[in-house]
Amino acid sequence: MKAARLLPLLLTAFPFSAQAQATADPTGATAQGDVAVTIYNHGQSLVQDDRQLTVNPGRNRIEFPDVSARIRPETVNLSGPGLSIVEQNFDYDLLSPDKLMDKAVGQEVTLLRTNPATGAETRERARILAANGGIVLQIGARIEVLRDDGLPVRVIFDRVPPNLRARPTLSVTVEAERGGTVPARLSYLTPNLGWTADYVALFDAAKGAMDMQGWVTLTNNSGTSFTNARTILVAGNPANGGGRTNWWQSSGGASSGAIDQAGTESGPRERLGDYYLYPLGSRTTIANAQQKQVSFLDVKGAPARATYEYVNGWLGSATEPMSASSVLKFSTSKQGGLGDQLPAGIIRVYMRDARGDPQFIGENNIDHTPMGSSMALRTGDAFDVKVRPTVEQRSRKGGARWETKMRYTLTNARPEAVTVDLAQQGLWGDTRVTAQMLGGQVVEGRRVSADRMEWSVPVPANASVDLSITFDSRY
Repeated sequence: MKAARLLPLLLTAFPFSAQAQATADPTGATAQGDVAVTIYNHGQSLVQDDRQLTVNPGRNRIEFPDVSARIRPETVNLSGPGLSIVEQNFDYDLLSPDKLMDKAVGQEVTLLRTNPATGAETRERARILAANGGIVLQIGARIEVLRDDGLPVRVIFDRVPPNLRARPTLSVTVEAERGGTVPARLSYLTPNLGWTADYVALFDAAKGAMDMQGWVTLTNNSGTSFTNARTILVAGNPANGGGRTNWWQSSGGASSGAIDQAGTESGPRERLGDYYLYPLGSRTTIANAQQKQVSFLDVKGAPARATYEYVNGWLGSATEPMSASSVLKFSTSKQGGLGDQLPAGIIRVYMRDARGDPQFIGENNIDHTPMGSSMALRTGDAFDVKVRPTVEQRSRKGGARWETKMRYTLTNARPEAVTVDLAQQGLWGDTRVTAQMLGGQVVEGRRVSADRMEWSVPVPANASVDLSITFDSRY
């Protein structure tokens, strides 16, 4: 028998409830004051709660109910004229049937039994001996275990234990210079309250344009609702106390590869240091266990185009054709682009089918993106556009030099011509290209970095082409 199964049957009446609610009403209005919430990307928020406190001269113990259940107590700051903090405690042991029974071990309660045949009620006092996996009672000289047998039994407690709270409560002992009503601000950091950016892009291939709408998605799992709060969103990555930077962070961290060229344009949005601020236009209630979406970007007809991309590793050779990546290219610049910086998030792309209905074609993550950036968003694998890389010949030239002949066969089963941006990476810094041929014609690739070259390869409709490249390398 488990205590969790018994308690809903046992704890159905609380004669002490009127007295308990005099100090903490779990269903009443919030005790918060004028609340401002600053929400960061990675699930951390700054809460600033302005309340009017009534204090006496000298030492006072003040309770702040309705703080976040996930408050970081070490970040608490209470400021007010003539107030100084002496001590603070966060009481997170919340009132529940299980906790009530646990705290009553060793104490006496009243059992109220109802005869199911006659409805007659009988009362008797009992001492709770244990509540571990079941309720063990001492009634007079006998020991009894309450059974989950469906018989109506209620437990009546004399009082609520002083260290149980109906709501998360911060208790602060302060020293007040004078008595009276004092305006005070309670501020603290809390996890489990954050936001993400979500984007919906509707791409029109015929017009070479897209509509983009950006949504802020607020998620509150802090255990507390914040009522009628002034809300500011911060886009950026504040450090969270990790100390030393790891090598993969210092080199840029994980990337979706969506930014082809980082932008250099400045926009009108409010800044805070190296971060951007997005104040919500009006106060809002951020309920616990809730997701809320607010629009922050709405652009129509921004230039965009679809293309294809394939990246081959050094000496990469495939036994069968591989799909090229479908890529949507666009800009965030003021002229000919979205005209805004984009907080990190997910872009979901749609296209209209022959019936005019928008259909989902893929999604990908983007990092925090400055205004003026060139974007290449990979949305999936192409069905009809394939690439097969082949190492045709590899020979040693003497010393540490090698000659490698690569052939890339590109096929297009679409009824229109396409362009594939083909990249060969894994090159050494001193690797040279000695021959470049496309369909018998000399072409020129582009060295984009020490270890990567790119070619823009046009492929006619319903056709295939061969790109042949000869490399001179150390390996």
